[in-house]
Amino acid sequence: MLLFFALGLLVHLVFFASIFDIYFTSPLVHGMTPQFTPLPPPAKRLVLFVADGLRADALYELDEDGNSRAPFIRNVIMHEGSWGVSHTRVPTESRPGHVALIAGFYEDVSAVAKGWKENPVEFDSLFNESKYTWSWGSPDILPMFAKGASGDHVYTYSYDAQREDFGAHDAAKLDTWVFDKVKDFFDAARNNQSLFSKLNEEKVVFFLHLLGIDTNGHAHRPSSREYKDNIKKVDDGVKEIVSVFKHFYGDDGKTAFIFTSDHGMTDWGSHGAGHPSETLTPFVTWGAGIKCPQNVSAQQYDDEFLKEWRLENWKRRDVNQADIAPLMASLIGVPFPLNSVGILPVGYLNNTGLFKAESMFTNAVQILEQFKVKMTQKKETTLPFLFTPFKLLSDSQQLDILRKARSYIKQEKFDEVVSLCEELIDLALRGLSYYHTYDRLFLGINVAVGFVGWMSYASLLIIKSHSNIPRGTRKESKKPHHLLTCSFIATGVLVACFLMIQACPWTYYVYCLLPVPIWYAVLKEHEVIQDLVESLLTFPLRHLAAYLLVFTLGIEVLVLSFFYRYMLTAGLLVFAGWPFLTQLWTRAKITCLSWAFFSLLLAVFPLMPVVGRKPNLSLVMGAGLLVLLLSLAVLTTLVKRKINLVKDELLVLLLQMLSAVLSMYVVYSTHHSLLRKEGLPLMNQIVSWTTLASSLVVPLLSSTVLSQRLASILLSLMSTYLLLSTGYEALFPLVLSCLMFVWIHMEQETLQQPGVSCKQKLTSIQFTCNTNIAQFRQLYLDDIRRAFFLVFFLLTAFFGTGNIASINSPFMMGALMMWKILIPFVLVMCAFEAVQITTQLSSKGLFLVVLIISDIMALHFFFLVKDSGSWLDIGTSISHYVIVMSMTIFLVFLNGLAQLLTTKKLQLCGKPKSHFM
Repeated sequence: MLLFFALGLLVHLVFFASIFDIYFTSPLVHGMTPQFTPLPPPAKRLVLFVADGLRADALYELDEDGNSRAPFIRNVIMHEGSWGVSHTRVPTESRPGHVALIAGFYEDVSAVAKGWKENPVEFDSLFNESKYTWSWGSPDILPMFAKGASGDHVYTYSYDAQREDFGAHDAAKLDTWVFDKVKDFFDAARNNQSLFSKLNEEKVVFFLHLLGIDTNGHAHRPSSREYKDNIKKVDDGVKEIVSVFKHFYGDDGKTAFIFTSDHGMTDWGSHGAGHPSETLTPFVTWGAGIKCPQNVSAQQYDDEFLKEWRLENWKRRDVNQADIAPLMASLIGVPFPLNSVGILPVGYLNNTGLFKAESMFTNAVQILEQFKVKMTQKKETTLPFLFTPFKLLSDSQQLDILRKARSYIKQEKFDEVVSLCEELIDLALRGLSYYHTYDRLFLGINVAVGFVGWMSYASLLIIKSHSNIPRGTRKESKKPHHLLTCSFIATGVLVACFLMIQACPWTYYVYCLLPVPIWYAVLKEHEVIQDLVESLLTFPLRHLAAYLLVFTLGIEVLVLSFFYRYMLTAGLLVFAGWPFLTQLWTRAKITCLSWAFFSLLLAVFPLMPVVGRKPNLSLVMGAGLLVLLLSLAVLTTLVKRKINLVKDELLVLLLQMLSAVLSMYVVYSTHHSLLRKEGLPLMNQIVSWTTLASSLVVPLLSSTVLSQRLASILLSLMSTYLLLSTGYEALFPLVLSCLMFVWIHMEQETLQQPGVSCKQKLTSIQFTCNTNIAQFRQLYLDDIRRAFFLVFFLLTAFFGTGNIASINSPFMMGALMMWKILIPFVLVMCAFEAVQITTQLSSKGLFLVVLIISDIMALHFFFLVKDSGSWLDIGTSISHYVIVMSMTIFLVFLNGLAQLLTTKKLQLCGKPKSHFM
């Protein structure tokens, strides 16, 4: 069995690693030829202002007095340049936003393997293609582009990382620092001949990264005075820098200016997802080569922003964020960034039709080059008879479109050239996506075959070692036939040769060869398979179909509960009605009614909103009072039953009641202390940490009688849970524990049907460490239901209140939140420990059933992994896969903790004295 679990761990690690080769490989290719417009550019230099975290509406809208927060930028819109909304893509974060702006491509999803901190592969950018680039701003952004640049022509000036304090009083100083450094730079250049000559070169870029708005938005939210005042300071700074450039270059008309943002921000000061407040950013450009303002009488847009911003009479031209990179390259005449997928917004260009057509043609050829390199790479690593090209863009079609575009340029049909190139770009981008995901189906099928094989092997192991399926009367088991062994060896060799011919990465060998030994192990158990088939043939077909349908629906409910919490409610509603469809109702009406009541009560929690920031003190206090009532009920029950209470155990119960009272006091006093902005009282801190530290020790002092120990565990953990609660979730462990207690009774009742054992009172059952292995029985079909119940209750414990720790939480806060999440898990596992004892269920057999259930769920999530969308969407899809893949290992840990809490007994001191109550 130990070898099986070691092998299982290895197999699951391989299956987990496979998603990074299948979903999270870099889409970037290398080896393209640089492409640039063969005509003189309109600008010698370009100035790029990026106001980090600036929303489009925050810049464009007027304040309460009808005045603009950015009067200089608004004046540019009305009298000097062009404007629009830049549509960013998720994830709306600083790094991918700047990569889209400056390199022209969207998030490289392979960065997930590096924690989204940096691009894992080298990429080309506008800065790299420029003659010189000078940049000022955040140390988190600037080095990213200097690192990938060839040569030493990208210069960065950044402040210390310690300045980026979200709690700073005035984060606008970050922007003031940038503006001051730029002004000092140009002052110094007048006395530095070498620098002066560089600044007067062509194809020069200046990049000003302004982090203050983003920092103030996180600290104070976008609706705050600090955020809005920061916009005004940025506007003033931009005005000063424009003046500096005009003065330094003598207003030569050869400078292009672009003002935009990397992403927006939600009303509560976050970003990363796809809300319009995060994806809509301002885009204003003016100067050399830029079209002047165009007055219009009407504009067709789906939104009402033009009217809200009072800009309905000025032509609005929206762009995708990656389109800005080719626009900047076209303005200063540098090659388009090699990995750019942006489409040149020709509507912004103030130039001849020939220049626009040639620039668009260059853009199309640049993206087509990526497509051709990607296709060639895939063609070289695929056998000719297996290669399936992208049919919408064959070699002949490429040549035909390019010839036609060239012909239109000669005929001066420039509008037709632009349309034709846009069509070619669209096809090339679709082809890039096609070849990027070319091997996804092949690898996915291999991993799925391995998954199914592993689940089949685990199922056969359960049938062989833990089931009561009749064994066929055969002679001693023979070794597997040589033909089977030779067949699988030959299959493995063929697969390896197939991969070798195609020069596949070594990881492909792992994913494709792993199913071979797994399926060999499955078919080697042909006698068990034969026994299973013979047993199923004796089973009524109608019943078999019904069981399979119920099992399938149950798995789907578990999977859907990860996305929709209300599916847990649906499952609990079915649970509530389950006893009434069986003979349980006729034998234990009170138990069945209790089960239905608490199932319905627990079903309410997944329908409640996710635990938020606004506390509800009354609900926490109410939960505390219920804990006290439960303590009194336990004490009263013990007295009525005339149970002998050890003095130490009586003290434990009283101590737990006192702990609950202290927890209620700490919650109440802390809440009001924080409202008065007096901080957290020292005494409250001492009581809280003492309660937390004792929560796992105090239950060990109580009796090991099943009902008493479970009650003691609940009372101790509830004191800690109250301290960590802010609202309705304080009631959740209480309701869950009540249902768990009834579940123990229900499982006792179910055993009466097959006549496995006689019913035993819970007050007479002791938790014990040394359970006799001979007492364990074989698994029955009903044990699959018990395993399913366990998985369902564990998911309910996790998603019941929706309150989970964030990876962005400070360590101590995250640790406390994780302990809060763990408490309901511990309660479920302690209850199931009791179920195992009362039903004489082997934990090894149970873990194998749970392993199969979790692997079936993992196969679902394998195909639901996302490689696009917000970081939250991508990370959540990976988290779902990891959770179900590691469920069995987590269950082993929880089972060990539950055994420790239920079976161990500590003595305070000396011999215990009994007192008759």
